[in-house]
Amino acid sequence: MQLYNTLSAEERSTMIDDAGKQRLTLSFYSYAQIQNPTQFRNELFLAWNPLEVLGRIYVANEGINAQLSLPADHFYAFKDTIEKYDFMKGIRLNIAVEHDDYSFLKLTIKVRDKIVADGLEDETFDVTQIGIHLKAKEFNDLLEDPNTIVVDMRNHYESEIGHFTNAIKPDVDTFRESLPIIENQLSEHKQDKKLLMYCTGGIRCEKASAYFKHKGFENVYQLEGGIIEYTRQVKAEGLQSKFIGKNFVFDHRLGERITDDVVSQCHQCGEPCDVHTNCANEGCHLLFIQCDTCAAKMEGCCSTECVTVIHLPLEEQKAIRQGIKNGNKIFKKGKSDVLTFKNNQDPLANVTNLSELTKAKSILKKEVKVKKQYIGKGTHFFPKPSIAQFLIEENEIKFGDKILIKGTTTGEQELIIEEMFVNGKDSVLAKSGDEITLYLPFRIRLSDKLYKILE
Repeated sequence: MQLYNTLSAEERSTMIDDAGKQRLTLSFYSYAQIQNPTQFRNELFLAWNPLEVLGRIYVANEGINAQLSLPADHFYAFKDTIEKYDFMKGIRLNIAVEHDDYSFLKLTIKVRDKIVADGLEDETFDVTQIGIHLKAKEFNDLLEDPNTIVVDMRNHYESEIGHFTNAIKPDVDTFRESLPIIENQLSEHKQDKKLLMYCTGGIRCEKASAYFKHKGFENVYQLEGGIIEYTRQVKAEGLQSKFIGKNFVFDHRLGERITDDVVSQCHQCGEPCDVHTNCANEGCHLLFIQCDTCAAKMEGCCSTECVTVIHLPLEEQKAIRQGIKNGNKIFKKGKSDVLTFKNNQDPLANVTNLSELTKAKSILKKEVKVKKQYIGKGTHFFPKPSIAQFLIEENEIKFGDKILIKGTTTGEQELIIEEMFVNGKDSVLAKSGDEITLYLPFRIRLSDKLYKILE
């Protein structure tokens, strides 16, 4: 009986390509009393593995917290597997704002002490005594109330790239740190202010609202379904989004764009940027914000030391990182001394002899600025005929244009359009709103962007 993932990420990625199915990325949670979390965990794995569910799921005595993806045509079969449990009947499933077939590449279900680590050891605390849930319009209305205090219950690396206007954003690495900080800051307003909270999908606010009610706050509200559901309702109802920027997500995308606002800066040069990345040095893997220019200059690394490491032979790299545990470091982006923007320093300013860094080759690639114009994004890839589809969102392209396809996994691929199908027909011109099909010698991802190179 298979109870654990046995395929590598590369093998699973190939299987997703070969299947050629659109996948849904979704999340959900439920606080409930689960008597035997291990048995519950095993039941879920046996039910979900045949449905090709992939994701990261935590279960505990207090409930379940899940972020996952599955083939769209298995959605209703999946719903049946969760609704067999009374506490998940009619549960809200938050569908991701941006879809990506590769958001998860393994099915991992872990038993934890708690589904949201809170650091609390108070037996009188009842997590089910929650605050008032608000839908998007109600949330927007309450934001305008001068007696409202709005608090971001997420961590600093999440709120930095996107947040509600005028929100209090605690400078914390973990949820458990935020609870006593917020309680102390707002202790004088337990009766006279309305405490309004939000998070990614609602799970942290659910526990936080119960905690603050337990601590004597009388007017406690939370955004139902978090930023994900808020965004869906804003679009469906034509409301103004008072959340600006990107919503941080815990899969390889590291963010979903909600509005065009860029509210953060590159951690290396200070230019406006909200693209998270992990340091290319596997022995570091630091999470930080890096613009395209710095990514090229620093080869995807956070520091010159890490640039040095990635040019060493693989065996030497493995020896350096042996025994080093950086699991938590990936989320300490704003706390690292190597991120030079806070000191207004160029990370290579003091490097006089580049050969000393690599011992064999220069760490700097000659930077060639390519003028480009955004065209659209990838929508599908059919692996067997090597056909890629793109949606034209802006501007236009035509036969003979030089294009750039860019993505985290794909890298940067340049080619000239020699054949193109527009909305299923052979054509020489594609405009905004059209779907185009191209034969490509490489695989694209749904997160890939299409640009026209301007000579």
